[in-house]
Amino acid sequence: MGNIKIIKPASSQGSYPSNMAGYIDEAGDKDLQSILHEQGDKARQLFTGITDEKSRYKYAEGKWTIKELLQHLIDAERVFAYRALAFARKDENTLPSFDENEYADNSNAHARDWRDLINEFNAVRQSTEYLFNSFSEEALQQIGKASNYTITVSSLGFVIAGHLNHHLKIIKERYLNSEANPE
Repeated sequence: MGNIKIIKPASSQGSYPSNMAGYIDEAGDKDLQSILHEQGDKARQLFTGITDEKSRYKYAEGKWTIKELLQHLIDAERVFAYRALAFARKDENTLPSFDENEYADNSNAHARDWRDLINEFNAVRQSTEYLFNSFSEEALQQIGKASNYTITVSSLGFVIAGHLNHHLKIIKERYLNSEANPE
């Protein structure tokens, strides 16, 4: 773990836009390094408990399968981590938005091996942990612009964590709840 404990920013600091507050709240109240590491372990445990057959399940028409949802988590974490890297390096360019549905439609997740997706998630999460552990205090406070909002590097870390927690809840409630999808 890095030497700097990354703590959750207060919404009153203006370090993230209001539309990201839900994800930041979902992240929890520990330091970012602890959150990323612990939730990575919990996510791995959840994903490895899902069979390949179950990974193809979607709880309603027009919704993603579990495979597509895991691919979305991988893609989103990469996008948010890239934004954090760019902003930490003082890149003054406005980074583009990304259309999560367009990414999902073009991900080919349905043809991927479930275990390979889990391994890719593990690699991306480990990379994210290393990235945030590498940032100095100055880098963590850098502000950048993506799409139509500004956000700090440290806030992006909590967005990554909260985004995963948000979707893990959905997986448990809508995909794995035995009442919602009896086998």
